[in-house]
Amino acid sequence: MITGNILRDAIISGANNISNNRQSVDELNVFPVPDGDTGTNMTLTITNAAKELARLDNATVYETSKVAAGALLRGARGNSGVILSLIFRGISKGMKDQTELDAATLATALDSGVKAAYKAVMKPTEGTILTVAKVAAQYAAKAVEDGIEDTTVVFEKALEGAKEALANTPELLPVLKKAGVVDAGGQGLVTIFEGMLSVIKDGKIIENEETPKVLKQEEKTATNAAAEWEGEITFTYCTEFIVKRDESIERDPLLLRSFLETIGDCVVVVDDESIIKVHVHTDNPGKALQEGLKFGQLTNMKIENMREQHENAKREAGIQSTVQVDDNGAYTPVAPENDYGFVSVAAGEGIQSLFKDLGVDNLVSGGQTMNPSTDDILRAVELTPAKTVFVLPNNKNIIMAAEQTVRLATRKVVVLQTKTIPMGISAMLQFDPDADADTNATNMQAAADNVGTGQVTFAARDSDYDGHKIKEGEILALENGKVSFVEQEIDKAVVKLTKSLFKKDSQFVTLIYGEDITEEQAENVRGMVEQKLPEGVEVTVIPGGQPVYYYIISVE
Repeated sequence: MITGNILRDAIISGANNISNNRQSVDELNVFPVPDGDTGTNMTLTITNAAKELARLDNATVYETSKVAAGALLRGARGNSGVILSLIFRGISKGMKDQTELDAATLATALDSGVKAAYKAVMKPTEGTILTVAKVAAQYAAKAVEDGIEDTTVVFEKALEGAKEALANTPELLPVLKKAGVVDAGGQGLVTIFEGMLSVIKDGKIIENEETPKVLKQEEKTATNAAAEWEGEITFTYCTEFIVKRDESIERDPLLLRSFLETIGDCVVVVDDESIIKVHVHTDNPGKALQEGLKFGQLTNMKIENMREQHENAKREAGIQSTVQVDDNGAYTPVAPENDYGFVSVAAGEGIQSLFKDLGVDNLVSGGQTMNPSTDDILRAVELTPAKTVFVLPNNKNIIMAAEQTVRLATRKVVVLQTKTIPMGISAMLQFDPDADADTNATNMQAAADNVGTGQVTFAARDSDYDGHKIKEGEILALENGKVSFVEQEIDKAVVKLTKSLFKKDSQFVTLIYGEDITEEQAENVRGMVEQKLPEGVEVTVIPGGQPVYYYIISVE
């Protein structure tokens, strides 16, 4: 039998194991462009769960799995991290109400995890982490059918199936076979399972070999929405706390929200299966805490005198307002005062300034090689003072993490499928403040889909990819996310790629240059591009300051 403590230690061990092997998993990525790095994303995702679990003791397996699933979801980064969180969320549901885990329930839970992940992915691709998880669950189920009652043996069989499926991924995905590698996400899952087996079989937690980072409280500056509750202060105390839900207490969190609204304002109550996050402005913080106790144990309690803070702020006029964010991700949501708001993911000072100018309320720093977590995006959404918040991921590897905020947020969230910066910019330009949310979502997405995007970057590794033999360091031209050609010179790549993107009815070309390109170089490239395009086409140059991409090209 697997107890809650064994499961806790197993997940921590799995997190440490992938952390130790993060780089080798990263190196399995076959796409030659610098990307979100599967190993890194999966490590950051499950490490978030390990930190939460380290505080847990003597919980049931179900309680332990719920804590892990919730932390994985909030910490999910990149597609691989989101899928990993969905697998563990499904596993947790398969353990419902279990104190300890027997062999049959283990097999059921693994199958539940697979179904949850497949259900959430719009177009599941075989030969990926999904296949590895599926075959692992099938091997576990077969072991139980064969009469095996030892949970350790069943987990060993699951790992055996995962390894066999991983070895077969090149046969299912030709791009893997051509590159001579297995799927990175599948390898990450196997690595986590290996770390877990070390505890389940031998009682040994694999130690984290990476140098631990000092966790510090950080200040996050929230664009436009940062000034917390400006104006007249009706109630004195800003009160925040988290309720660790007690399953034996069958009370609807809406009752807590209703009570808080009778003693204060600016009430925000966010709940999932394991916790309830609470924020309220009140003159009676004690009553708020007492009511919270009716739903479970309290943690992360914070009470601040807003009148005192306001007076201090006036004395320190000129200092920018900030939102305090602690290691647990606690923050103060803002009241949804406006009809619409916007959150955009972007990297580079120039690109971020452009989105601000277009009306984006809050920016999440990130993009290629820097995939923000679900909680990063959720924080930005909750700090946007709007009833409906449009989220622009602007990268295909961030969309899934953004979509997880839809059910976690206290307000309506619409995640647009923007895969590039130009798509995000075009979507913002299409917004109509007089239209309803559904009409805006449709029109903004259509505008985004109508933009041709080019990206000029460098090859991060040698690769034989999609018919192109690529050497590390060569200049890569991407057309709408796919490798178009390889060049030796950046300028030539920009000109050639722009011509390829240009259509008969195209009228505007925008060249956004990155942190490694000077203004003079960008102006020279503009001249070269203008010479190759029909007369009258407007070519604009914008300093984006973005990393990774020398140029991002928009053609409309």
